[in-house]
Amino acid sequence: MRVDKFLWHVRYFKTRSIATNACKKGHVRINGESVKASREVFPTDKIEIRKNQINYKIEILDIPKSRVGAKLVNIYCHDITPKENLEKLELLKYSQDYYRKKGTGRPTKKDRRELDDLKENAKDDI
Repeated sequence: MRVDKFLWHVRYFKTRSIATNACKKGHVRINGESVKASREVFPTDKIEIRKNQINYKIEILDIPKSRVGAKLVNIYCHDITPKENLEKLELLKYSQDYYRKKGTGRPTKKDRRELDDLKENAKDDI
């Protein structure tokens, strides 16, 4: 099975075209070497994926026939990502929360007017 198809089947990428683009950019490596999207994968291959500033490492256990549910992914691959990389993911989550609270969405018209008033008041004070 193609590597882009496998990564889509085991839900590492939302679409197959995103998986293909990741391969083209060199974010996917098999056994230490950068590969094209058409490269075949086999059980016992080790895949390294760079996604969202984190290097994930997985080992292929079996090849799925079709896209599998999230609960069944562990049957086909084993996650061997180092703990340091997963801790980096936690730090990224905290850094993103700093900018805006989750669920508040984009600024409303009222928020923008308040920001403009703050900026004008700051200019008047100077």
